[in-house]
Amino acid sequence: MPITDIRSPNLSRDLCVTKPAVRSGGGIVTAQNRQAAQIGADILRAGGSAVDAAIATSFAIGVLEPWMSGIGGVGALLVRPAGGPVTAIDAGARSPAALDPADFPLVEGKDGDLFGWPNVFEDRNVIGPRSICIPGLLRGLERAHSRFGRLPWADLMAPAIALAEAGVFVDTHVTLWIAQDMARIARNPACAAWFLPNGVPPVAPAAVSGQVLRLPNPALARTLRQIASDGPGALYTGAIAAALAQDVQALGGYLSTEDLAGFAATETPAATEPFRDRTLHLVPELNGGVTIALALRQLNGAPPGTGPQATLAAARAMAAAWDHRFTHLGDGAERTLPSCTTHFSVVDRDGMAVSLTQTLLSLFGSGVVSPQTGILLNNGVNWFDPRPGRINAIGPGRKALANYAPMMMTGPDEDVVAIGGSGGRKILPAVYQALIHLADAGHDLETAISAPRFDLSAPPTLVADARFDADTLDLLAAEFPVVLTDRQEHPNSFTTLGAIRRRDGVNEGMAEPWHLWADAVAEGAPLFP
Repeated sequence: MPITDIRSPNLSRDLCVTKPAVRSGGGIVTAQNRQAAQIGADILRAGGSAVDAAIATSFAIGVLEPWMSGIGGVGALLVRPAGGPVTAIDAGARSPAALDPADFPLVEGKDGDLFGWPNVFEDRNVIGPRSICIPGLLRGLERAHSRFGRLPWADLMAPAIALAEAGVFVDTHVTLWIAQDMARIARNPACAAWFLPNGVPPVAPAAVSGQVLRLPNPALARTLRQIASDGPGALYTGAIAAALAQDVQALGGYLSTEDLAGFAATETPAATEPFRDRTLHLVPELNGGVTIALALRQLNGAPPGTGPQATLAAARAMAAAWDHRFTHLGDGAERTLPSCTTHFSVVDRDGMAVSLTQTLLSLFGSGVVSPQTGILLNNGVNWFDPRPGRINAIGPGRKALANYAPMMMTGPDEDVVAIGGSGGRKILPAVYQALIHLADAGHDLETAISAPRFDLSAPPTLVADARFDADTLDLLAAEFPVVLTDRQEHPNSFTTLGAIRRRDGVNEGMAEPWHLWADAVAEGAPLFP
């Protein structure tokens, strides 16, 4: 098959982006926002566990990148104490009990969001109050803290509260994220008031002015202060819950105080899958980890390696796993538009490891901000198939099929990797290939995350990193329609990865080289070295 080349003619073909891995005898936090990673590393230095650091990072990154995740979203995490079993905590999206599938009539065409679903009237499953599922993330963090935390809850929230009171710092990156989804933001007055001051995307002042521009959200700061004081249950019962449900219902949504009060995160032993001489650990149900594990099971009988033939075998196994997902888990075909989600991985000095992914689903989620609470809410209904009768169809009180995939891999001599990414279905092939590099080629994290990748999240089309050699591209093109593109931050065709590893008592962290904000920070490292 011919290779379609969509690389930018304006980019230098000699461009090489690198980012070094961080190695330390102390703890490390890897996140797609350096400031949030630094906050988590400071918690480690203060004596917090990896879970404490993950919770502090979670709150901070939800304030620093509110279009990606936050307390209005959902998530899942894996926790492994040093030498112990891996625990999975699932705080995924569940639809409100009052949701009425009849409110989502199909119309002609396909939607323009992540999954290319058939169009729903007024995009109700994608944007606006009807698209909101129960925000479960905070219940997941609460469960993790009760089992594995050391420091007081309020201490873990304090940095995020200070950030919320100051407001989001506007730089070029922030302008880009807001500008590309301006249409979604503008539909909701409270969302527009936060992100579109004067009705347009914010732009940082010139350096010579000596000024900075921030996007404050006083209501969110108040909400976070109350949750810090009263505990995580404050989001699910009491004044915050009442205000949140009232705001959503006033706009025509379904979320109720009963939905919030009844939500519980689930805690189970992680599911496991052998791969080579290692063991994969994943959240058991309705997420991307299941498909990654199946692809690696398909690959387990093939010779190990990362050369051209091995890459083709990996693509075949991934394609088979997608076929299973689409057939048995009820998903559809994804578009390559911006997606939201954030992942971070943590290891502490004692060897406890955490892999945590949290999300609003689409960029800016539902595009709805609760005026009374300042919370930007998810659009979890978009995970459901809008076609009636499908296995993953829209319905009341249902758990959504998510694409996030926090994972761990353990091997000989206490070799532990915690990994995940952001980018919708593109997360799955990216995590899958990084694990292959680690297990099959013996690569370190820096090599595994920086290596050329393919994306096979919308089969049969395979999107190939232009850094693959000609032999590999020819083999892939013999079986798949190949689109050749650049590895870059935007548009990101290959996801944003991050991971930690502990081996021989030394911790290692690596963040996506092509993401401007992503970094790995060791405890005690300064924000600006």
